[in-house]
Amino acid sequence: MVTAAALTYTANRVEADAGIKVMPLGDSITDGFNVPGGYRIDLWQKVVAGGYAVDFVGSGTNGPASLGDRNHEGHSGWRIDQLDANIVSWLNTYQPRTILLHIGTNDISQNRDLPNAPNRLAALIDRINTTAPQTKVFVATLVPLSFADAQVRSFNAAIPQIVRSRANAGRPVHLVDMYPALTTADLADGVHPNATGYSKMATTWYNALLAVPGSLTEGGTPTPTATPPGNPPTTPPTAGPTTPPATVGCTASVSLNSWNGGFVATVRVTAGSSGTNGWTVSTNLPSGTTVSNSWNTQRSGTSGAVTFTNVSYNGRIAAGQSTEFGFQGTGSGAGMTPTCTAT
Repeated sequence: MVTAAALTYTANRVEADAGIKVMPLGDSITDGFNVPGGYRIDLWQKVVAGGYAVDFVGSGTNGPASLGDRNHEGHSGWRIDQLDANIVSWLNTYQPRTILLHIGTNDISQNRDLPNAPNRLAALIDRINTTAPQTKVFVATLVPLSFADAQVRSFNAAIPQIVRSRANAGRPVHLVDMYPALTTADLADGVHPNATGYSKMATTWYNALLAVPGSLTEGGTPTPTATPPGNPPTTPPTAGPTTPPATVGCTASVSLNSWNGGFVATVRVTAGSSGTNGWTVSTNLPSGTTVSNSWNTQRSGTSGAVTFTNVSYNGRIAAGQSTEFGFQGTGSGAGMTPTCTAT
């Protein structure tokens, strides 16, 4: 893998036994139904390409040869309460530094006490925080369900406040807005992602991990190697740049997931050639549009001219790298043109 990680080779698997312990935690989507290994395949490839030493941990094992570490804690058919009943034992056994949590799909598909599903998710997060207070918990909104989109959006709408209240209390809990990363076209059976959908999940997880110092490294700020060992450059260096230099400052782009009367906006902030110590994104919302909540940002205003600034953990962005924040609104988000200012 990389120099910091020792590898254990067996007849049918290659798994890291050193590095930052990351626990993929959830249901069949974490397990990888339809595509054994699921998002973990591409996430592992991104981690290795970035030069990070990571050890996926958990009681489950599956995935193809291209997945260098196949351990996970994804359980097909499981709900929030079932994870909650086992999480203390798993935490004590595997002691993860970082948890990737995507759970709630089966609560919706099984119609299990949906009004209290957000409260049960909050209780699970609290149990993790109490048992392992230093563990970083990345809480994902659910990917779409073709037959229950309204229920998914209702559940997802409660998650930002759950995460925000715990982050404001100093707990290492972070939001990952997974829902807008996929559409129902990325589902193999209306529930589980296909290979493209899992790849999109991997990208979203990886970007979230990069945005939070210490999620993939022992130190504070991730510092991946320029070229992972075993992967030499395919072309020799040239005397000068072959592409225009990156923009100084920062840029912002927005993607929307809209429905009748509302939307979720995901804004990607990309640093220019100098990197950033902080950033501010400004946009003018269309007439009649109001922001109801936001995450991974501090917001000023709810309609008209609205500004979003970084929070403590995502202001520093290395040159050419990105972080994301999001917000939910009523009305239409169409036509927004965000601008970014770096500090």
